[in-house]
Amino acid sequence: ELAQARAVVSCSEAMIQELKLEIAKLRRDKYGISSERRARLIDQLELQLEELEASATEDELIAEEAAAKASTVRAFTRRHPVRKPFPDHLPRERVVVEAPTACTCCGSDRIVKMGEDITETLEVIPRQWKVIQTVREKFTCRACEKISQPPAPFHAIPRGWAGPSLIA
Repeated sequence: ELAQARAVVSCSEAMIQELKLEIAKLRRDKYGISSERRARLIDQLELQLEELEASATEDELIAEEAAAKASTVRAFTRRHPVRKPFPDHLPRERVVVEAPTACTCCGSDRIVKMGEDITETLEVIPRQWKVIQTVREKFTCRACEKISQPPAPFHAIPRGWAGPSLIA
């Protein structure tokens, strides 16, 4: 939050300096052909400048208050929600998505398997249940060090675990 406050303050200060420069240029040209219009523009810019200066000081005060209120908090790692795995007694069918034979980035054939992601979907066959594991292998290219993986299969319900026949 403090960093955001500092960013807002520096942005505001830059805008203030820019408006001050523009006001100075307009004051030099004030006594030209359309001086009345320029006078209105200068007044308008001065109002904007005052608002920006006020908001910059408010940001500074908020940042100072936040720094005064800051206390040390014990670090923690955020737990991601974990879906319970399907029971082990259900039969599993492994479907492997075809992996690329060449790097999608540079076209090199020096790719090495680096891992795989498994998506489990529950399907129902009349009077029988089974889990279909869709395996998407990850490969890395030795030439360009890019990681490639085939796209995930389509699910009827996004991020859902029920297969199309189970939904039907």
